[in-house]
Amino acid sequence: MTTSQKLNISLSQSNYDSSYITCRDLFKIYKPADLEVVALRGIDLDIKQGELTAIVGESGSGKSTFLNILAGLETPSAGQVSVGNRNLLDITNKSLVEYRRSEVGFVWQSTSRNLVPYLSVRDNIELPMAIAGSSATDRRKRSSYLIKELQIEDKATRLPSQLSGGEQQRTAIGVALSNTPPLLLADEPTGELDSQMAIEIFDLLRSINRDHGTTIVIVSHYQDIANHVNRVVHIRDGRISSESFMEHGFDRNDTRAEHEYVVIDEAGRLQIPSETLNHANIDRLAVIDVSNDTITLSEARRPNGKTDE
Repeated sequence: MTTSQKLNISLSQSNYDSSYITCRDLFKIYKPADLEVVALRGIDLDIKQGELTAIVGESGSGKSTFLNILAGLETPSAGQVSVGNRNLLDITNKSLVEYRRSEVGFVWQSTSRNLVPYLSVRDNIELPMAIAGSSATDRRKRSSYLIKELQIEDKATRLPSQLSGGEQQRTAIGVALSNTPPLLLADEPTGELDSQMAIEIFDLLRSINRDHGTTIVIVSHYQDIANHVNRVVHIRDGRISSESFMEHGFDRNDTRAEHEYVVIDEAGRLQIPSETLNHANIDRLAVIDVSNDTITLSEARRPNGKTDE
């Protein structure tokens, strides 16, 4: 049998001890009118505290739905999902409000969803703290720190309409971090920015992750996202298909090696890209051969010698 008719899979183990975010067989089903749309089809994922992770996939793959569930903005249909000590599938309304207010910050792609247009940069950043009941002194101290950290000190009194796109997103990150949440979620934070501004925002998120240990999960279509994070999770058709890890420090100019792995979930399901299967000439059925630490999938041949069609 030729090489093109086989697909070798090396077995390796991953250590997910002390996971901060844990998802097991996570499903999300929407039922508009008489239709049923399955957005997530059994997500299994662990993210450790302090990780900087990107979620990527084509439009409609389920990545934004997944992020909304982590933010407590949507309720999963089935499965398990926890962030820290909170079970987001079985949580009271009061606890959910507390979670959104103090434990998770969210940055939207559209700045109009992040900022109040008639409030200044400082007032926008202080608003979540005011809602949480922080004193005026504490609010001013925290906002001053964030404004300096985000390098927008000269923009503190400006309205969002007086800012560039990059400055608006910096302010949005300040709003998301105002109550010092341990988790920061960002849905396409550079989608409306040019390449240079996008790099600046990713550098900022990376420095926040490095300096404060904030766990950050980014949904992005940005082509070079792997150069800015520790780990890339690829979602296809509502399932995690593969993960990529980068061996590097935090200097994006470093020469780094990217290692991509297919993912086997807890049910033993394995997603193999269609182009890989096509290259190996494997269709619906396959033969499995296990040798040491390698599994070989071969095209199935029926007793008459014909391959499966």
